[in-house]
Amino acid sequence: MKIYDISQEVFGCGVYPGDPKPERNVLLKMSDGSGYNLSAFSMCAHNGTHVDAPLHFIDRGKSVDQVQLDHYIGFAYVAVHHGLILAADAERILEKAGKCSPEAAERILVKGRATVTAEAAEVFAAKKIWLFGNESQTVGPEDAPMKVHQIMLGAEIVLLEGIRLSAVEEGVYFLHAAPLNLGGAEGAPCRATLIRPDL
Repeated sequence: MKIYDISQEVFGCGVYPGDPKPERNVLLKMSDGSGYNLSAFSMCAHNGTHVDAPLHFIDRGKSVDQVQLDHYIGFAYVAVHHGLILAADAERILEKAGKCSPEAAERILVKGRATVTAEAAEVFAAKKIWLFGNESQTVGPEDAPMKVHQIMLGAEIVLLEGIRLSAVEEGVYFLHAAPLNLGGAEGAPCRATLIRPDL
């Protein structure tokens, strides 16, 4: 069994333009005579590796804590793609994933500099997948992400953004991407990992 950490380190992570960056505040240090070290931190719910729940773009949509954990945890398929993901690309990815493992086809992770188009989002929504993950800090075009988010989150697809898949080959893995249990929040950071079951 091999475990891949596909998360970003929080304090040096990617940040969507305009969002506040994570900050660490050292409250106590043993080197200064304290009995222990103590830190506090602040961050946006969408910094680094994080999930978007439907509430992010759907008024009265489910919050992070309301989404069932099996959306975040289970077999997933890692596909390689660069550039725009068009409807035909989405169909090809889902077909390939389904042939490998019908359960893995419920959670799709895309390795590469890829951008989901609205047409591809409609394909994923129609297939009712549970989770879609990508390496960029947002699904869809960075300068106009709303439509893609509305389509996918409207279909209750959890979005796992800001993952790192450079060390991961295409194929089936066991994904664990449970977010922090932030009651009522539209998103949350997570420590996402993949397990290759055959190693």
